[in-house]
Amino acid sequence: MEQHDHTCPGKSRRDFIKKSTALTAISLTPAAVVKAGEHHEAIASFFEKTPLQMEVNGKMVQVLVDPGVSLLDMLREQLGLTGTKKGCDQGHCGACIVHVDGKRVNSCLTEAVDNNGKKITTIEGLAEGDKLHPVQEAFIKHDAFQCGYCTPGQIMSAVACIREGQANSEADIREYMSDNICRCGAYPNIVAAITAAKNSGQKI
Repeated sequence: MEQHDHTCPGKSRRDFIKKSTALTAISLTPAAVVKAGEHHEAIASFFEKTPLQMEVNGKMVQVLVDPGVSLLDMLREQLGLTGTKKGCDQGHCGACIVHVDGKRVNSCLTEAVDNNGKKITTIEGLAEGDKLHPVQEAFIKHDAFQCGYCTPGQIMSAVACIREGQANSEADIREYMSDNICRCGAYPNIVAAITAAKNSGQKI
């Protein structure tokens, strides 16, 4: 996964030297002086969390994240948005799909820090109050889920499929949705739901 480093090279070098020096000092401290728990806390204190600001489901949020934490884990563990599911955690199953600036993204594969300032939509952000999104309604009407674990990711991909003009035929839908795995095998119903939502005339 491509990562972008927007930090100043000089600052990065200073931070590296500072952290390396601190870790060396800690490692040389006698065990009798530094308890194991304090040792780990001292090391962790040198790896500062990164402040982020982003729009999530229409609301601006500010969070502090650890280096390397995924967007998926930030959404679930820090913002309590557990509708987005952790499946394979390797980008193969599609259970973690969310929209970032309107595009579908495997949230398990993108780092939270790469989404600073962006607009995030999760399954919780599709409905308007008690009114379900047309794709959610279609999934219920066409029984397009069984155990339901993959459903949030399926629905988020389905919305993107329609919005991006990829739902013009069953073959197109199957191709676009091929990265979303349903272990219960509800694929025919999923295709039917997407087709119905696309042809409903409602705003998707």
